[in-house]
Amino acid sequence: MRSRALSLSILLGLATTFASGCVYRIDVPQGNYIEQKQIDKLQVGMTKEQVKFVLGNPVVVDAFNDNNWYYVYDFKSGRNEAFNSQKKLVLTFENDTLTNAEGDFELPESFYTPIQ
Repeated sequence: MRSRALSLSILLGLATTFASGCVYRIDVPQGNYIEQKQIDKLQVGMTKEQVKFVLGNPVVVDAFNDNNWYYVYDFKSGRNEAFNSQKKLVLTFENDTLTNAEGDFELPESFYTPIQ
C-alpha cells in the first residue's frame, strides 16, 4: 500500500511539472483601438463632442489642460513579443474646437479643411 501511494505521488509530481510548462498567456489589449478610417473623418474645427462621436472617449485628458486629449492603444501579445505594438494620437483643442492632431496616424488632406 505504501509503495502504491509513493508511485501515485511521483506520478502526480511529474504531471504537475509537465503541466506547469504549458502556460497559456493571453493577449492584452489596452486603451482606444483606432483605425485609419476613423482618423480620416477628423477635421479642424470639429467640436469635442463631434470628436468623441468619431473616436470615443480619450484614454487621458490632461488634468492641467483639458484641451489636450490622448488616445493610446497598447497591445501585448501573450505568444509572440514581435506582435506587441503601441499607437498614440494627441488632439489639441482651442475654444472647444479641434486645432491640431499628432501621433502615429497619417492625417488626411481633408483634416486641414475647416468644418462648416
